Amino acid sequence: MNLNNAEFIKSAAASSGFINDGLPQIVFSGRSNVGKSSVINRLLNRRNLARISSTPGKTIHINYFLIDKSAYYVDLPGYGFASVSKSERDRWSQLMENYFLKADHIALGVLIVDARHKPTADDITMVNWYKSYDCELSIVANKVDKVKNSEKEGNIALIRDTLSVSEDTAIIPFSAAKNINRDMLLSRIEKAVTDWYNE
Repeated sequence: MNLNNAEFIKSAAASSGFINDGLPQIVFSGRSNVGKSSVINRLLNRRNLARISSTPGKTIHINYFLIDKSAYYVDLPGYGFASVSKSERDRWSQLMENYFLKADHIALGVLIVDARHKPTADDITMVNWYKSYDCELSIVANKVDKVKNSEKEGNIALIRDTLSVSEDTAIIPFSAAKNINRDMLLSRIEKAVTDWYNE
């Protein structure tokens, strides 16, 4: 895919706004302060196609980006630490549940976690959503540039163990800030899109 040909299409605040036009979707999820928008921008070599805020919880809708007219990057609402009301968090949760009810269009789920910390209960819930709908999954351990080299292997093992994912599930040490392993993640995404079209 030509990543230079990327455009924001729409934000969906309800299931009536979801896109399901037959193109594969690469779904990005993660806690509201984990750097999800930064990962998307790094992949696309764009500074602010996906909006970044110093205030966690900026992504409150499901945002669709069309990549080379052949696949969508889908940015799900962040969860966890955003300073919002319980009713708003519940609305986000319902929005994501409704999205996953039509999971047949998901070519790859990309769960972004913090490489420095043990995944949270919300991260486990998100993994279980992907598993429940039999979605192909890759896990991105973002902010790995802030982890000591001596701790990286142990942190990745802790992430795998906490999320209860098999050795077949890729866990990619990543840094959006330092451009670490961008090509590795892009390779996973491109393979997922290719496999989608070859099915």
